[in-house]
Order: sequence, then structure tokens, then C-alpha cells
Amino acid sequence: MRRSPLIRIPKFTRVAFAAAALLLAADAFAQKPFADVGKQPPITILTASTPWYPAFEKVVGTYEQQTGNKIKLDVVPFGGLLEKARNAVRSGQSPYDMVILDTQWTIEFYEGGFVTPLKEIDPAFGLPKEVMSYGDSGYWNAQKRWRTAEGGQLMAYTVLGNVQLLYYRADLLKQAGLSPPKTWDDVLSNCTKLTDAPKTYGFVARGERGNGIRYDWMSLMLAHKASVVKDPAGGDYTVTINSPQAKAALDQYITLLKRCGPANYGSLGQGDVIQLLATGKAAQGDVVTAAFASFEDPSKSAVVGKLETAPLPSGQGAARGAVIGNWNAVVPKNASDAQKKAALAFTRWFVTYDAQRAFAEAGGIPNRTDVYTSDLAREARFRWMPAYLETQKFAQQELGYAEGAQVEQVLGLRLNQALIGEASSGKALNAAAKEIEEIFRKNGRKTGSLPPLPE
Repeated sequence: MRRSPLIRIPKFTRVAFAAAALLLAADAFAQKPFADVGKQPPITILTASTPWYPAFEKVVGTYEQQTGNKIKLDVVPFGGLLEKARNAVRSGQSPYDMVILDTQWTIEFYEGGFVTPLKEIDPAFGLPKEVMSYGDSGYWNAQKRWRTAEGGQLMAYTVLGNVQLLYYRADLLKQAGLSPPKTWDDVLSNCTKLTDAPKTYGFVARGERGNGIRYDWMSLMLAHKASVVKDPAGGDYTVTINSPQAKAALDQYITLLKRCGPANYGSLGQGDVIQLLATGKAAQGDVVTAAFASFEDPSKSAVVGKLETAPLPSGQGAARGAVIGNWNAVVPKNASDAQKKAALAFTRWFVTYDAQRAFAEAGGIPNRTDVYTSDLAREARFRWMPAYLETQKFAQQELGYAEGAQVEQVLGLRLNQALIGEASSGKALNAAAKEIEEIFRKNGRKTGSLPPLPE
């Protein structure tokens, strides 16, 4: 047999062919669905405009590209989301097939019967073991009126699992001869030395009335071994918010914000705290993990590559505290059966390793442990991952009972009053305890209170 003459291809052409082949292979991988969910009708998701929304939007786009299924995102300001969700689940048929709710709001929807348990949509459905439970916030035990997997139904899953981290400027600490803080006393010591107002503030956290101060202060509350109620999981709703430990935590929080923060410390919101850190005006701060991506964006930040993270510091007796502030996706009870199945199809895709990795790469906070132990954690832009994973070992849900929203309103007011000097810390906590006890009493809980603190 006559052989064909050997065609010699120039070296640079061979390299070009190889590169093109690699690109084609990569593109083919990108097009391969992370999970085969089949053809589904279009769905509409209600969500809030948050720091993590751009990452979620990008991952939804990948889902559409891979599967051909369509998703419409209705994005509303944080302050308008709850009312819109309430109206949707109480209408004849929900205009939304999935609603993404702040964790504190989910209880109202669980207890009101406005949410479809996920196994009612498909009895075979279950979350992968790698998906974190975030304090069982997706479960509801109707008998206990408490979020727990023990005897509870799976009502939701976490789209974004925020926890607070301690952000600090390693360069400023090094210049001042200071070490990264391990305790809240260290934070206070460091911030006192670093504060040079109005040029630099040593520590910033939220002080605004409402959810802001309640959420941020609770990390110190837990680190001081204090609590709101004695044992809600066991049915004992004795109010303990006015304990000496809670007062110590509040006094320390007030000292931190007054001594080391800007003059408007009593009205600082999340956007303010992020802005102070991003502009280089704050040396240390207590803020959500989801903010990290913005600190690495040159168009939004003057401190790219300069902020490091650590788990929130310890308090009395080396106790550590962090509050989980996740966002949970629920399927409305009054959505059609076909739409519920389509929403669950997206869920199956979203909780895969590949989808969660893509979410992280887009700037989101993945909900799977195996993403945090992957090669991503070794990249500089994901240097927050070890601190986040460590925090999950001790972070916990707070206010996970039916009265949680009412309790938050009380605490959000009273804590802020103590911060801005309208009441002493003892008086503010005594008032909160009295009001919270009354809330539980009206709901038939087994409750009581501690002796009042000196005012």
C-alpha cells in the first residue's frame, strides 16, 4: 500500500491548533449541565438587592445557558421584600415560584402554612450531605414552633449563608506593632491605638436601630455566654437578656463604637460600615462575609489586597460567638404544581458542587463544605474561606422561634437606646426583658424573667 506523503505542519500552527482544542474542550465543559434537570417551564424568583445578588444573577444565567430553562428575577430593595412576599403567598396564585427570604422572616412563612415542604414536591428530594444546615434554619417543627431537623420538615435551603467576620488591615496593624486580635479586649486595645479620627477609625460595626445593631451585637452577647432566653429548644422561654453577662457584652459594644468609631456610630448601617472599610477609613470592622468581594473590586475599593479576615474574637472564658444571617429559598404553597417542580429542578442544579463553585467564583458565598476545602481556598481572592469555615463550627441561629421578629423589634430599639445614651445599659436590657417576656406570655409559652439589673 502506498503511503500518503507526510504533511509537515509548522510548529506555531500546531501550538495554535492545540490551544484551540483546549478552548473548545473548556467550552464544552461549560455547556455541560451541572445536573440534568430536564426541560422545565419558566419560573420567577423574588429576591432582594443585596451585596451577593450579582453573583446569584450570574449563576442563574449559567443555569439558563446550560439547561435552556428560563428564570425571571424580580429584584427589590431589602426594605420592600418582606411585604411583597407576604402579598404573594396570600394571593390566589403566587406570582413567584420561589422566594428568597432573610432567615428571620422564614418563621412567619413556615408557621403560617405559606410554604411547601420540599419533600411534598418530590418525596425523593434531599439536600446533599455537603450542604451546610446553617443551624437547621430550613427546617420547621410545627409542634415545638421551632426550627430544628429533629422532628421538623425541610421547608427551605440556604442560597447565601452569611456570617460576620472580623476584617482588619494587616498593614496598619503591622505598622503599629500590633497583632491580629484574638479577643474582643484585643479589638478594643488595637482600635484605641489605631484611631486617628476623622482620618482613621479603629473599629466599625452597625449601630443603627433595628436589625443592624441586634445582629452585630449578638456576636458579643454569645461570646460573653449570654442569651435571650434560657432554652427555647427545650421549651423553656425564661427571658435571660438582662443577665450580667448580657450587660457586659452591651457595655463593651458601646465602648467599642463610641471610642473607635465615627461620630454617627448610633446610625451606622451595613452600607456605611462597608464604605468605611472600602475607602480605607477603618482599620478593623465587623461585617458580613458577602462584602469581601466588593473589597477586592478596584472600582469599589481603595484597599484591594489589604483586608484580611478572621473568625470573630472570643469573649469571657474563651467563648466564641457568631450569628448566622443566611438567606433561605422557599417555594410558595400557592404556586402551581408544575411551577413547584420547576423551582425544585433549579434547586437540584444550584446545590451541586459545580454550581456552588461557580457561585463562589462569581463572588457568592457557597453553601457546600467541599467548595471551602477545594483548591479555591488557596487563591488570594478566596482568602476569607478558612475564616468562614472555622466560624461555622461555632456560629448559631438566634431568634429561631415564632416570636423572633417581635423579639428583634424590641432588641433593635432598646440596644440602640443604650448606645446613643437614651437609657443606661441596665435600664435598656430590663425594658427589653419585660417586653419580651410579655410577648412569650401572650403566646402561651412557659416563660419568666431574671431579677432586674441595677439601672
